Amino acid sequence: MALTISSRDSIPADRVKPATVWRRELQRATALLDFSMIVLAIAVALVVRFGNVVDVAVRGFSSVDYTVLSAVLCASWVASLHLNQAYKPELFGIGTEEYRRIGKATFGVFGALAIIALLAKLDLARGYLAIAFPLGLVLLLVERALVRQWIVRRRAGGDYAERALIVGAPAEVRHAAAAIRRNPSAGYVTTAVAVASDVGDTFRLDSLDPRDDEDVVPNLGTIADIPAAIENVDVLIIAGQATIGAKELRSIGWQLEGTQTKLALASSMTDVAGPRIHRRPVEGPPLMNVESPSYTGWKFAVKRCMDVVLSGAAILVLSPVFVVIAACIYFNDRGPILFRQTRVGVNGRLFKMSKFRSMVVDAERLRADLVADDPDGVLFKMRDDPRITKVGRFLRGYSLDELPQLFDVLLGHMSLVGPRPPLPDEVRRYESHVHRRLNVKPGVTGPWQVGGRSNLTWAESVQKDLYYVENWSVIGDISILLRTVGVVLKRDGAH
Repeated sequence: MALTISSRDSIPADRVKPATVWRRELQRATALLDFSMIVLAIAVALVVRFGNVVDVAVRGFSSVDYTVLSAVLCASWVASLHLNQAYKPELFGIGTEEYRRIGKATFGVFGALAIIALLAKLDLARGYLAIAFPLGLVLLLVERALVRQWIVRRRAGGDYAERALIVGAPAEVRHAAAAIRRNPSAGYVTTAVAVASDVGDTFRLDSLDPRDDEDVVPNLGTIADIPAAIENVDVLIIAGQATIGAKELRSIGWQLEGTQTKLALASSMTDVAGPRIHRRPVEGPPLMNVESPSYTGWKFAVKRCMDVVLSGAAILVLSPVFVVIAACIYFNDRGPILFRQTRVGVNGRLFKMSKFRSMVVDAERLRADLVADDPDGVLFKMRDDPRITKVGRFLRGYSLDELPQLFDVLLGHMSLVGPRPPLPDEVRRYESHVHRRLNVKPGVTGPWQVGGRSNLTWAESVQKDLYYVENWSVIGDISILLRTVGVVLKRDGAH
């Protein structure tokens, strides 16, 4: 049966604020904050490099001093952010594209400045640029990260989210609605559905809980007049492919022209990230090429360099913390300070992973009895593990027990970011597809750490790790490292 949209039902406008109300507000606020960070970075560079002298001229171009140059640099930096579309509402709150565009805009400005200085034979103060460039980039990234945390908190309460109308079969609609609910940071709230079956004027998003009235949304049923039906909707999501044909989809797109409503298609290609998808035009419909994951090349060289530099620096900076933790563990029960355990690394190679001991000395002997009572299969995690010591409970709460793994990273057995390092017994119980986790080095942190930690089920942990293995990127690793700090401080999912 062809799917059409009618206006027999209206979508409640008061459930979520229209996107047109908050998009411009958020763009202006973010642009103002970015401008403030850029001005601060350039001002610091001026003061540190030149002190109180404000009329220092650029060598080779005596009519221009650094005050004027700074104003031009500031304006160019802001313009570059706009040209790189760093203020698109779709970027706020989720993904790494926002940070990538900020980096691209910043490198573009200073690259252009370097070329102009070379061609015009300007002798720019290296100290000025060496401060303004990295400081400005760091301030922008930190500011955007803080704004993102604020947006995510607001979206969890229903603010700064786009009102979504989901079109599809009941199962597909519920699947899409569940994904939206699990990821409030994506910025969608399901306010209505159009289900291609006779299920009544309302639709329950979660069929498992008939007592939850908040789970009920209007069902538009059939759809014939889109502009009239979705005047209170920000995005129309087509869930599944069997529900609607190519001609109908094109017609819907035409009807949305001139409105503020966007059209989104729920992809049937799960767990494939954007960088691996490339459009290849052919006669007729375009082909979407999906690249195979690569585990060699320059990106892995950069990843290894980042591992060595950051782990080495962290060991030096945190050395006093190592000493304090070691003393606390030893004086708690006079037992060993470190706990070394065989784990499975990249391509199935075994290595001894080090952690600060957080359990009683004979914890491994007691493990077999506890595993027998664990319902979660391969992944063994207990919320109230009786083997954990008082000191160990504190260390685990803030992931301090994992600090010795920095030495494993330095030695090349692990990476700062990667899948969770499994035990040999776990690997022996893997299904065939799960072995793909071993295609990269295990990590001190990873998608499991920032995505729920011990609150994750085995299936959820596998899904997150496999997605990382097949779609990882350097920018993604940096994002996970930054998010790990917040997760650890808030002790999310730690037990």
